[in-house]
Amino acid sequence: MTAELEYLGKWLSEPSVIVLCVAVLLRAPAAVRCQQQRGIWLATASAALAMLLNLPSLTAFALHHGILPHCIPLAKNLLGVISADAVLYFIASSTTSSRLLTAVLWLTTFSVTPTLLMLTIVADHGPQPGIPDTSSPLPSLAYWLILISTHLVTNTLCVHVCWQYGGRAKTPLLAASLRLFALGTGFAGLYWIALLMHLTMGSNWPLPYMPLLMGVHGLLRAAAILTPLLLAVQGAVSDIKTAWNLWPLWRDLVKSVPHVALTSPRTRVRDLLWPGVPRKLIVYRKVIEARDAILVLSDYMTPGVLSRARSHLAEAGTPVSNVDAAVLACVIRDAQQAKIKGTFPRPHQTNLFIGGSGDLASEKVFLLELARAYDSTAVHSFTTR
Repeated sequence: MTAELEYLGKWLSEPSVIVLCVAVLLRAPAAVRCQQQRGIWLATASAALAMLLNLPSLTAFALHHGILPHCIPLAKNLLGVISADAVLYFIASSTTSSRLLTAVLWLTTFSVTPTLLMLTIVADHGPQPGIPDTSSPLPSLAYWLILISTHLVTNTLCVHVCWQYGGRAKTPLLAASLRLFALGTGFAGLYWIALLMHLTMGSNWPLPYMPLLMGVHGLLRAAAILTPLLLAVQGAVSDIKTAWNLWPLWRDLVKSVPHVALTSPRTRVRDLLWPGVPRKLIVYRKVIEARDAILVLSDYMTPGVLSRARSHLAEAGTPVSNVDAAVLACVIRDAQQAKIKGTFPRPHQTNLFIGGSGDLASEKVFLLELARAYDSTAVHSFTTR
């Protein structure tokens, strides 16, 4: 079992780094715009760079091009400290009681990094940082104890705060993002605990599991920072689906009342791919324009159309839950025909648009019900009989 996990960890090292780097690049624009996302992005970006420098293929490439052997491990460890600083920055900026965290952040930023550099410089011949099995750690035991303790302190604080705030999150996706980040940081903490056991007690049994711990850490952190992107994609897909389902009703309404629309109807696909309005407003515009067109068409209601529509739908066996939407669909088709025939509009006091509580979400739900009823056989038969 140990051999299989070791093989899985080594196999996962490159895919996890690639996934993490892609996630960092995808979330970079949001991190630039939003200060709240900047800390978690910096922590993930610096961790991705450190993991990238840890890849054997990159190390071999660097050595082949004349880079000194000790430069890559040193840069990897310093990037790890920067990642720890970014974790503290993220926690400090996300909590109200952040004085202690800010103090730890300043301590690690202005003391740990210079100390590691000094310990490397004063070591004889600038040895490559490492923990050999048969000799003393290089460049020194103090170097590794400072590095490991820095990671363990920041990881522990991060796991505690992210898990705690994840339980208080207002949305499930935010809770998932914080807890995924906490789990990823927890796996990184286990990695440093394993390294500490090897350093101080000479324990070799955790070594086969360390690549797997770091690989899982990378995947979980990638998932954590991609969660907001998942929310955006989910919202975009929902908007496209809603706009697609509303299109036939919206097209007929704005053809009947052209002045309510910003753009004239084209084909269904073209209106989705090139909507003529900002894409995030496509559903909003269709809901507003459909509602305004229905209000205009209410002036073309023929006398007794509401009672006739209800009687017709009762005969057709329309489900009770859909009656309001089906009645309005009958009235709309009747008013469209009256407008085409040149009927003179007469203002009505009745508000035909009874779409929920007046907010966008409830109006969207009602319009989707209306769109389904509008194309139903029962509503078509009302205007063709």
